[in-house]
Amino acid sequence: MYRVTIQYAVPEDPEAFDRRYAEGHVPLVLPVPGLRSFTWSKVRPMGGDPAAGPYMVAQLDFDDREAMTAALSSPEMAAAGADADEIGVPRTMFAGAVVPELG
Repeated sequence: MYRVTIQYAVPEDPEAFDRRYAEGHVPLVLPVPGLRSFTWSKVRPMGGDPAAGPYMVAQLDFDDREAMTAALSSPEMAAAGADADEIGVPRTMFAGAVVPELG
């Protein structure tokens, strides 16, 4: 399995961001071809300054590297990316293979 992870910085207006993300962005992500799973969580540091860490982390899972690569170049992903730009919250993206469970 391959995963794309997106970390969103703390928005100026968290309530407006949450509403915009759920109502506007999520519907654009769901039709991305090859998407196996799409989850997001509002993470909080386990100590220290809550504004120092990311506000939200989204994860998009695909069966394999080929499926992820195809999805990243799809018109659906382009639409989702353009929408993420319009949200106006800085983000960082990562991609890679998911390591199987240890043990």
